[in-house]
Amino acid sequence: MWRVLIVEDDLLTREFFAGSVARCPTLSLVGAVGTVAQADTWLRNNPDGLDVLLTDLGLPDGNGLDVIRTAVALNPACEPLVISMFGDDESVLASIEAGALGYIHKDATPDDISKTILDMRNGESPISPMIARRVLSKYRIFKEISAAMLTDTAQLAINNIAILTPCEIAQRSILSPREQEVLSLIARGFSYSEIARLQDLSMHTVQTHIKRLYAKLSVHSKSEAVFEATRMGLLTGSH
Repeated sequence: MWRVLIVEDDLLTREFFAGSVARCPTLSLVGAVGTVAQADTWLRNNPDGLDVLLTDLGLPDGNGLDVIRTAVALNPACEPLVISMFGDDESVLASIEAGALGYIHKDATPDDISKTILDMRNGESPISPMIARRVLSKYRIFKEISAAMLTDTAQLAINNIAILTPCEIAQRSILSPREQEVLSLIARGFSYSEIARLQDLSMHTVQTHIKRLYAKLSVHSKSEAVFEATRMGLLTGSH
């Protein structure tokens, strides 16, 4: 049973999504609230009681991005989904950068809601081709910036200024060997359940390793972990 928390200020939409989740035999509705404050209270009272966060972004007392950040900070194994309107690409992109793995449109049917959640828990990312393209575009920009930084690093070496190579950074990493293995599998797109199976570990143990490596890298989501680890040279040869 995947535990789902819904954060949506519109009562009818919240009840519709809650009913859809409650009717799915493999999903468990653990809460349905309407504000950032209520979500924050629920998350802090139940830090390990959530598998999926389903949140709107435009809430009366703040932004759903804050709910996403709090959820993944308290429980890195939590997988957020955004409740989105059509044409809200900028907000969806911001939510993905904050840690969301995809989104559900507000006019989705009950079957679509549960199917999207289950697909995500099985390792998929429910995003449109347009959003995926924009994410890839940002990744390419990051690669270009990284290449420019490497050029600057090479110049520092020529000038005999002490620098660390990616391998040296990796060697000095505070990640344990198991955390490094889990990080590598995250970067390759494996879901938490797949990592548990491949490493012959329980889901709880995998979540513990992920929580620790997130803390050591000072990140709050999968995408941030991969970004930071790549920047530090910790994923060299992992793909």
